[in-house]
Amino acid sequence: MKIGTFAPKRILAFGAALALFWITSSVVGAEPLTVTDLAGRSVTIDLPVKRIVCAGPGALRLVVYMNQTGKVVGVEEMEKDPTGRPYAYAHPEFKSLPTIGPGGPAYIDRGPDPEATLACKPDLLFVTYMQGQNAEKLQNKLGVPVVVLSYGHLATFDETVFDSFELIGRIMGCNDRRADALVEFFTQMKQDLFERTAAVSEHRQKVYVGGIGHKGSHGIDSTLKSYPPFEFLGVKSVVEGLKGDHIFIDREKLLEWDPDVIFIDGGGRHLIQADIEKNPHFYKHLSAFKQGRVYLTLPYNHYTTNLGTCFANAYYVGTVLYPEAFKDIDPEKKANDIYKFLLGKGAYDDMKRSFGGYGPIF
Repeated sequence: MKIGTFAPKRILAFGAALALFWITSSVVGAEPLTVTDLAGRSVTIDLPVKRIVCAGPGALRLVVYMNQTGKVVGVEEMEKDPTGRPYAYAHPEFKSLPTIGPGGPAYIDRGPDPEATLACKPDLLFVTYMQGQNAEKLQNKLGVPVVVLSYGHLATFDETVFDSFELIGRIMGCNDRRADALVEFFTQMKQDLFERTAAVSEHRQKVYVGGIGHKGSHGIDSTLKSYPPFEFLGVKSVVEGLKGDHIFIDREKLLEWDPDVIFIDGGGRHLIQADIEKNPHFYKHLSAFKQGRVYLTLPYNHYTTNLGTCFANAYYVGTVLYPEAFKDIDPEKKANDIYKFLLGKGAYDDMKRSFGGYGPIF
């Protein structure tokens, strides 16, 4: 009996030791990984990657979504102020990390400061939107692999970002499980929004969104031809027929269109408030302002698209325009649920403190 009970234990112990040896050997002696980044470059990376830095609009956000924050060893200076970016609210530890350069749109193709970056001893640098030739120059200068990520078309929800999730997963050894979970999460929300409004009769209200951020904060005249929350819901903006993506409209055209409902992006709220005080007569001629149908949304385009906020806004817009189809949705709870899945913790209250929460304004 003793032999019979002891032998399986020895076999299990040997098997565990063998598995540990194989795992350790496969990591320590792993072959370099060659990937094609989102700029079309072939990049060879020594594995495992334990120390990373992120530069460019939204690069750090993607790494947060992929649950790789513990490997971040340096951030841009602008990431030290979390305002408008839920991922930064959720991870205050970024404030204490070394700075690799100023950051911001002006540094997209310049990249971080080489000396400051190397001082962090990174195994790899993730960047966004950098042209391939500039990424190659930066890589040669640093002697560290530089991998270009992308959100796709600016200020939208572009499924190109799914390729970025997959690429990060391959490099960081996540086995694509997190990438697959993110793709499923966004895809299911998009489908849910579509199904809630598909059966609704044609939307007859005229709608507009103003105060959209674009390389900074802007007022009522700053809008998007294709505002993602509207697109998810099948809503047509009054600016749909105009050319371009981000648009600064003629204010007189807004009076002419006279939208029934106006949504204000929180990033531009303070400018619109100041403009109301300066030009009250303009706003008094807009039906939405006269009838109290002006609603605040959270700033969704802050250091490129805040994907979680984009979908949270869509659910809120749905409750305003299609209350019956969204009667089961508490917009604030939904926003926090989205943030918790993407960031590991809620961030709605932080956004609300900075910009105001969902609801009518002015």
